Amino acid sequence: MSRFRGVGTIAERELSSYFRQPAGWLIIAFYLFLIGIIFSMFVLQPGQPASMRSFFAFSGWLLLPVAPAISMRLIAEELRSGTIESLLTSPIGGAALVVGKFLGACGFLAAMLAPTMLYIVLLDRVSSPRPDMGPLVSGYVCLLLLGVLYLAIGVLASSLTSNSTLAFLMTLFTILALLFVNNAAQFVPDFLKPVVFSLSLVNRVGDFAKGIIDTAHLFFFLSTSAWFLFLAVSAVELRRTR
Repeated sequence: MSRFRGVGTIAERELSSYFRQPAGWLIIAFYLFLIGIIFSMFVLQPGQPASMRSFFAFSGWLLLPVAPAISMRLIAEELRSGTIESLLTSPIGGAALVVGKFLGACGFLAAMLAPTMLYIVLLDRVSSPRPDMGPLVSGYVCLLLLGVLYLAIGVLASSLTSNSTLAFLMTLFTILALLFVNNAAQFVPDFLKPVVFSLSLVNRVGDFAKGIIDTAHLFFFLSTSAWFLFLAVSAVELRRTR
């Protein structure tokens, strides 16, 4: 456990840094502004069933630019400024650094999503019959899992370059590859198609949209996120040995 000493301190410092900079508030404002428009236009529809499916669908796509924007500076800024060397030679190890920054980013993501839960209260007040809570819970679980996976990819990208813009693009294109991996199934042999489909995010998100929280999907998102973090830790630790 000594490898993870200082995780809490790093996570707290990283989370607070988002709120000390205009960029953090701009990301939250950008997300809440756009999602507020979607909620008012597509969810609060008179005569329509009380459902937030449009909200969750748009939020999922909106995470495409938002998650890379949150994660792009996590390690890249340390590399650019040269502070990574002092961090790696301190008692704080590479694993603690990566995990701490990742948890700080996840905390910021949760803080960004938290105000939207007021929409559930509003929808419950104005709808008759009231909305089914199952799809609402699974929808938020899906958003959090997607966000965690996207941020893990972003941490890896940020650990590979000192250029934040390049880290943003690497994260974005990796996410897009996972979203559209189904399209690659037609170009691979039949015996590889099950593997390709198992990597598809679209199929898994579709189950969450139906109100289904499958443990297999939970395992996929969490294990894949852990794998990207492991690669990020390996990339950072490699710099220690140079």
